[in-house]
Amino acid sequence: MSQAFHKDFSASAGSGRRKRTGSRRKKGRRPPSRPNLSRNWLIWLAGALTVALLLAIGSNSGTVSARASVPHEEWLPPAASETINETIRKEAIRSGDTVIAALERLGISGGEAYRIINAAKKTYDLKHIRAGHYLKTIQAHDVLHLFYNIDNQTRLHMMRKQQQWQATIDQRSASHRRLFTRGIIHGSLFESAAIAGLDSRTTMNLVDIFAWDIDFARDMRDGDSFKVLYDEHFDDEGNPSGSTILAAEFINQGHRYQAVLFTRKDGSSEYYTPDGKSMRKAYLKAPVKFTRISSRFHLRRKHPILGFTRAHRGVDYAAPSGTPVRAIGDGHIRYIGWKGGYGRFIEIRHVNAAHSTAYAHLRSYAKGMHRGTKVRQGQVIGYVGMSGLATGPHLHFEFRVRGRAINPLTLKSVPSKPVPAGEMARFKQQRNILLAQLQQTPVLLAWE
Repeated sequence: MSQAFHKDFSASAGSGRRKRTGSRRKKGRRPPSRPNLSRNWLIWLAGALTVALLLAIGSNSGTVSARASVPHEEWLPPAASETINETIRKEAIRSGDTVIAALERLGISGGEAYRIINAAKKTYDLKHIRAGHYLKTIQAHDVLHLFYNIDNQTRLHMMRKQQQWQATIDQRSASHRRLFTRGIIHGSLFESAAIAGLDSRTTMNLVDIFAWDIDFARDMRDGDSFKVLYDEHFDDEGNPSGSTILAAEFINQGHRYQAVLFTRKDGSSEYYTPDGKSMRKAYLKAPVKFTRISSRFHLRRKHPILGFTRAHRGVDYAAPSGTPVRAIGDGHIRYIGWKGGYGRFIEIRHVNAAHSTAYAHLRSYAKGMHRGTKVRQGQVIGYVGMSGLATGPHLHFEFRVRGRAINPLTLKSVPSKPVPAGEMARFKQQRNILLAQLQQTPVLLAWE
């Protein structure tokens, strides 16, 4: 096609030259051709554009379709979708702010702000606005919209039309996308998870799921791996509002752990192993077979030996000297040795790293107990005695959450029931789907 185009162009140029120079030509002699470069260039450019246009038309004659991804900076609710090309302003509520001050920063006069407050009062009292939330206005021709997100589910929507304000409570729509990712541990779990695309909140959820089986502070090794299938949630303005892990796998030192989320008929959700056992483990109700509780948890108690009032941050179980003391849950020994008035003392940091337990006034330690020793639930770690400041043989026991002692007797037993027998068929069906998706290549699976 380019050759034909070139030939037509040459012939046209030659014809024009002969017409202009015919009166000067001597008979029998043809004058030399002098190309008009400026004109030739314009003709060539016009021809090139024509060819490009023909090619574009030809390429569109088939069934080829394309989809462009156009980023948008502002997500708007359906009620204001017609205002997408109008003026949008957004103002953060500051600490100690009043609604009038925030509205004035949006360009609304003080008098108009009072009218807004009065119009909204029967629907929502704007005096309850909270720091960190936003007020947003959208000006659409002669209509002004005002929005305030009350919580993740509802928003106040006010509309001024013909100088009259109307207020309604709208339900906020939400969306989520399903994602699957996997990674290999090199150094820090959080750094490795971030490289794989997980935010810190989702990584913490992953730790919580497997916290009863894996000691993430001590047992992690380079080369361990994880897979996570999760939903990432967004509010109606496109802001991330959390995530839900649907299924996960963690391989720690060659041991494979898997968990799937299952919602029971009563609406409660919990993570289970593939065979339907709860991922959460229960602690023993007591670390020793005791005859009675000789002293309870008190923040103010008169010490029987020292004579003055001090906090008693544990429970004393009276039992014969030499009675075996057992670890109430899996973990490792963080401290073992003499500790002042506690006498012979053991502190266990449990696999759920937020929890630790303390055992005091022991007569002796069980064989093989050292700092760093791994212990299992129910394993004997020592024997009841009266070492330290004690008036008789007993075990002083403390339960700590993130280092803070709480009353062991009021500690709610962690639910560890398996999937109900009547729901096992539905659980297996859902489990099979989730675990199959857990074996996929990392990809965005779906928007909903």
